[in-house]
Amino acid sequence: MNRLDRYLARAVVEGSLLTLAVLLPLLGFFLLADEVNHVGTEHYSFMDALWFVTLSLPRYAYQIFPIATLIGALVGLGQLASGSELVAMRAAGVSIGRIVLGAMLGGVLLAAGATVVGEGIAPPAEQRALALRQMAQSGDAVAMTTAGLWARDGDTFVNIRELEPGAVLRDIHIYRVKGTTLLSATHAQSAVYEDGGWVLQNIERSLISDSGVRVQRMDKAGWSSLLRPSLLKVIVVEPQALSVWGLYRYIRYMQASGQDAGRYEVAFWGKLVQPLLILAMIFVAIPVLLGSARTTGTGVKVFAGIVIGIAFYLVSRSFAFLSLLFGMSPPLAALAPPLLFVGGALLVLRRVG
Repeated sequence: MNRLDRYLARAVVEGSLLTLAVLLPLLGFFLLADEVNHVGTEHYSFMDALWFVTLSLPRYAYQIFPIATLIGALVGLGQLASGSELVAMRAAGVSIGRIVLGAMLGGVLLAAGATVVGEGIAPPAEQRALALRQMAQSGDAVAMTTAGLWARDGDTFVNIRELEPGAVLRDIHIYRVKGTTLLSATHAQSAVYEDGGWVLQNIERSLISDSGVRVQRMDKAGWSSLLRPSLLKVIVVEPQALSVWGLYRYIRYMQASGQDAGRYEVAFWGKLVQPLLILAMIFVAIPVLLGSARTTGTGVKVFAGIVIGIAFYLVSRSFAFLSLLFGMSPPLAALAPPLLFVGGALLVLRRVG
């Protein structure tokens, strides 16, 4: 990577981060305005609503990242175009392909950052936000920590490390106490809600008494708990906010149980394509800039980016609905929109070139 590549990449990254810095507070304001309607339900306070919105922002940042990248590329590279720097580059013999490559290098950095947010930050933050709101609005004694969900059920404390849509629990620890004395510790690999009750699977239970510890192992056993699937349904977020690995496991579970996993397959492929989508948005920005050069201001370029972003959102949502309603292949539904827009950008680049 030479100095020119770094210069172009920095312009794209700085423009995208600036766009996110503008869009996220604005989005947070509208989310907070909507959440204030729930303030006053049980113990749900304004500070709870503010904390809920703050924890939800990483998921929304991940979702708007492609559009923010498109607008950011137009802003960052648009500044270079307004200062005649892009014109000077081309006059010095720099090809359009080289300009695209430099901008794409910035896109690679942005795609890596978006992946970190979407896979490592957004899912646990969203689950914690939903648990906080549910606890404040209903009074249920639940807490979402880095060690999973904790809940008190009478004289029993429950720790659920992983929650999946459809009331599926994994890596469950159940501790029964009397006063300050631990009576038993149970670990189950998974649990499902069937016929009005929980069923633990692959269980190892340690019974503790004055005479020692006795270990029981069972393949399956019923579990009477006040934890309701409705509570867990609130805490488990929508498929768009789950990690790729979480979506993959849940798709396999639904397919094994004969359920329709189409909605989750569309979300799974959408998340896999997200880094490529960010690169595609930068590629789409190049012909908009080169086609206008110095003849239009930054405001017009930003408006063009917003229009293209809205158009892309509508097209991608249309393909997602086509996949769900008419059985279109989920990989095709995820890949078709960016391919269409990249194809249109290539046609414009040929004319500009």
